[in-house]
Amino acid sequence: MNIDELIELVKLHGKSIYGFCYKLTRNKEETDDLYQETFLRAVELRFKMNASHNPKAYLLSIAVRVYKNHYRKLSRRQRIAPIEELDEDSTPSRLFPFEASPEDAVLMLERRALIQQAVHQLDDKLKLPLYMHYTADMTVEEIANALSIPTGTVKSRMHNARQAIKKALEVESL
Repeated sequence: MNIDELIELVKLHGKSIYGFCYKLTRNKEETDDLYQETFLRAVELRFKMNASHNPKAYLLSIAVRVYKNHYRKLSRRQRIAPIEELDEDSTPSRLFPFEASPEDAVLMLERRALIQQAVHQLDDKLKLPLYMHYTADMTVEEIANALSIPTGTVKSRMHNARQAIKKALEVESL
């Protein structure tokens, strides 16, 4: 694959890969770094890429590997020298797709925040297939190829993740 074909891939799949990176990091600066590192690795590995074999899944698998490597390094550094993080006000400033009363809008934001918090607390083995399916619109087979695991494992991880989220939300509502 040459550079021009890779540029076309960025144009086609750039937004969905950026959204996937954001779901992983939940931070704009880290998302930008992960997105950039993903495409830098794609440039390095462009000779291994094949445009006919689902390049979006290949790019997402690169993003997952880069994220895991970064997370592994960060957790090792945290064990050696812990760093405290500042809490940022994370109120979303999105417009609602429909007219909602202020009470409904607040309830929707709270529910969304609870779901995001529950998903973020999941183990990466459960979280990654969920993000790949719901944010990157990948099929189970594409996720299995990207993560190099069987399709049955992807299905069971997604089921277990949904059950864990359901349980976390039930506990929260009590």
